[in-house]
Amino acid sequence: MIWNFTKMHGAGNDFVVLDGVRQAIDMTPERARALADRHFGVGADQLLVVENPLHPEADFRYRVFNADGGEVEHCGNGARCFVRFVHDQGLSRRNPLRAEICTGLITLFESESGEVAVDMGSTRYDPAAVHFDTQGLQSHTKGQDTLWQLPLPDGSTPELSLVAISNPHAVQVVTDIETAPVAQTGPLIESNPRFAQRVNAGFMQVLDRHSIKLRVFERGAGETLACGTGACAATVAGIRQGLLDSPVLVHTRGGPLNIEWDGTALRMSGPAVSVFSGQIDIDALTHSFNSKDANHP
Repeated sequence: MIWNFTKMHGAGNDFVVLDGVRQAIDMTPERARALADRHFGVGADQLLVVENPLHPEADFRYRVFNADGGEVEHCGNGARCFVRFVHDQGLSRRNPLRAEICTGLITLFESESGEVAVDMGSTRYDPAAVHFDTQGLQSHTKGQDTLWQLPLPDGSTPELSLVAISNPHAVQVVTDIETAPVAQTGPLIESNPRFAQRVNAGFMQVLDRHSIKLRVFERGAGETLACGTGACAATVAGIRQGLLDSPVLVHTRGGPLNIEWDGTALRMSGPAVSVFSGQIDIDALTHSFNSKDANHP
């Protein structure tokens, strides 16, 4: 089975994008892992599948699969690439577009400059929204936010702000983003058993009231060069804590993202770039990938 694909990125957060409108895409965890592998496959943080909508008010449905094969709720950088892909491939000329994700509808707009803006939908802050077990944990209020202290196996106890933007985020403020223990504590937060569906772990350094630096250890992908929903979650957390004012320029390792939030409407804008297109025999790739794992347990 031959699949046509396009490799894209938004601020370095990279994707394999698949047209499920004009070709049949039966994505499985095994196929997703094979495609996303950077040594044996195409290589990507996530896979995006564009499909015909199920919702009557949507132009398209778009699905997101992490590099570990799991399907997730949303991806802000991926949403921008989705718009560019749909326009570049001639699937639609509509602008703005309405996209169906598994938690609802989002609106996306491509400007003449080539940047893409995404209305990210609603935000939620209660622990249940990120499937977080608070039993026995200490917390305290900072501004309008609640910070939860999470003891980790390495002896640290980060204070986490919980933000759900379709997918779950736990954001902490750090003094220096370059020395923040992203590689050490990021996995401990992401896979902590108190998060029933795991979580994206954000590390935010406040530069001034309108700019931050951000690194994110993403659920099912590890640290990425940028995380769109993570940038939104960090901005919302910073504003609720009284540290930031909208708009906020978020400096990620892959480039800047612009976030606006008025307490209700949340909008992100940034680049979306096509890198190359190709074809791949998905069954041969998956078989080869699985054989590699069998030969090297």
